[in-house]
Amino acid sequence: MENNENKKNFKPFIPADKVMPEMTVVSVILGIILAVVFGAANAYLGLRVGMTVSASIPAAVVSMGVIRVILKRDSILENNMVQTIGSAGESLAAGAIFTMPALFMWAAEGKCEMPSFLTITLIALCGGILGVLFMVPLRSALIVEEHGTLPYPEGTACAEVLLAGEEGGEKSKIVFSGLGIAAVYKFIADGLKLFPSEVDFSFKGKYTCGVGMDVLPALAGVGYICGPRVSSYMLAGGVLSWFVLMPCIAFFGGDALSAVANSAGELIAFNQLDVWSLWSQYIRYIGAGAVAAGGVISLVKTFPTMVRTFKKAISGLGKSASGNDRTSRDLPMPVILVGIVILAIAMWLIPTIPVNFIGALIIIVFGFFFATVSARMVGIVGSSNNPVSGMAIATLIVTTLILKATGTIGSEGMIAAIAIGSIICIVAAMAGDTSQDLKTGYIVGATPKNQQIGELIGAVVAAVTIGGVMYLLNAAWGFGSEQISAPQATLMKMVVEGVMGGTLPWVLIGIGIFLAIVVEILGIPVLAFAIGLYLPIHLSAPIMVGGIVKWFVENNRKYSSEAEKKSTVENGVLFSAGMIAGEGIVGILLAILAVIGVDSIFDLSGIYGDNFYAVGNWVGLAAFALLIATLVSFTVRKQKKK
Repeated sequence: MENNENKKNFKPFIPADKVMPEMTVVSVILGIILAVVFGAANAYLGLRVGMTVSASIPAAVVSMGVIRVILKRDSILENNMVQTIGSAGESLAAGAIFTMPALFMWAAEGKCEMPSFLTITLIALCGGILGVLFMVPLRSALIVEEHGTLPYPEGTACAEVLLAGEEGGEKSKIVFSGLGIAAVYKFIADGLKLFPSEVDFSFKGKYTCGVGMDVLPALAGVGYICGPRVSSYMLAGGVLSWFVLMPCIAFFGGDALSAVANSAGELIAFNQLDVWSLWSQYIRYIGAGAVAAGGVISLVKTFPTMVRTFKKAISGLGKSASGNDRTSRDLPMPVILVGIVILAIAMWLIPTIPVNFIGALIIIVFGFFFATVSARMVGIVGSSNNPVSGMAIATLIVTTLILKATGTIGSEGMIAAIAIGSIICIVAAMAGDTSQDLKTGYIVGATPKNQQIGELIGAVVAAVTIGGVMYLLNAAWGFGSEQISAPQATLMKMVVEGVMGGTLPWVLIGIGIFLAIVVEILGIPVLAFAIGLYLPIHLSAPIMVGGIVKWFVENNRKYSSEAEKKSTVENGVLFSAGMIAGEGIVGILLAILAVIGVDSIFDLSGIYGDNFYAVGNWVGLAAFALLIATLVSFTVRKQKKK
């Protein structure tokens, strides 16, 4: 009932009957430039450390700087279009680098030929376009129907940044205060490296476990926007993984050799495995099973809404748009269906794409499934924390099994599995990013159809860029090397080889599936819990801290009116949006500096000698406490002045 009221009472910033410059030459060109830059930077970052950063908010801030300040143009919808196109580059890069480097590694091992530039580009292009097309019929169900239920933290934060820049005044000061503080903090932590951005305390032996947190502003900001309830579900999954499952594995395994080999192919005793070995070799597979099961359960629960939305879209066949006014106008359904069919046929018949007819069917079916799951998951935890790799693992397992059962085995089957997995991984990443952008557009009053076209433009540009980036990095260092370890792609490579060779730990995946079922029976939102189970506790812990701050603001202050309470809570959302933006911008900057090769110039970690982590952990916790204090201060101080 509350959700329906939120949807009914919602009014976008720009009314539907007002027309402003949106998809202009300036916004498209600037968006394309940012798609190339952010896509390349995130490709390097993901291949080096296994994580990418969302580019929506950094693109929005850059857009405001160029369009509003330099060009003196005044259109929030133009700014929104720039971030829509620019963020597509980051999301496509994230999906591509998690899987496709496996092809380069197999080529280096002599198991296949080096993938051509055209192959990489076409695979990325198919995934990028499909991710956008699959999201179009889901927009009404997830963005409109569930407004007030799914927070879409980064989409909401991006809208707040755009609105603050438009409205100016106190709101703008709060957002840009958060942005500035987070930017300086991020540069000190990951640029100057005066303290580690990941605080970690772990124990090995009979009770192997670990605890820690990524002491970063964006995660605290996501936690505040999501609130204490969603944050607690994620933390519960992390606690189960790190304080129950890990100790159980180490204790019951004891001195026996572990069943899963380490990265060097060696078997060592269970109680000699450290927490990160347990996480990568055991917990991650359990989490992947839970995420897959959670996705199925969530899909089943939202299926009636999706059917209603699809029927509504089908009823508009032949019409120019699926809505009557500007802010409810999507790409026409005939365009979506024809586009999907053309891409399916192209993937099947183009020789450069190593996908057969069965593979094309798998991509369409699983692609739509994971597009739906991804769009819902980012609505809970944001794009940066979207467990795309978990969905990719589930996809690769099923795909490789089907290919193996139909006689496509050996190197041919493994290459086909990675190609299919790459496309679906990109589909999931693009669908998640598109949903965040559409949420931003829904709040500011953008035209969905224009945004969807912008996403397609960004996908095409990024697909062409990613091939060159991969070839450049592979030629410079080689995937799997110390400089470019490609941790996610290495895992995907092991999964495909494990299924083909019959060595995949199915028991662990099954445990994850049934854990998700138990959680659903208990009435806990399974997807948020499964994400916490899959991701390291170091991510869910700082998110929980942000959630606790919001709980404190909502419940531990005496407000003279509901309006005063709402205004105070909103201050926290604005500051959190700024923190997400500040970290994102500096994250992109640091990635670019790393690509250029000058990042080591700023590295001051040597001041601790050999005690960087021993001393730095406590320094990091103290710095994070100060950061949280600023969040609380800027949230409540403004209200006190009133």
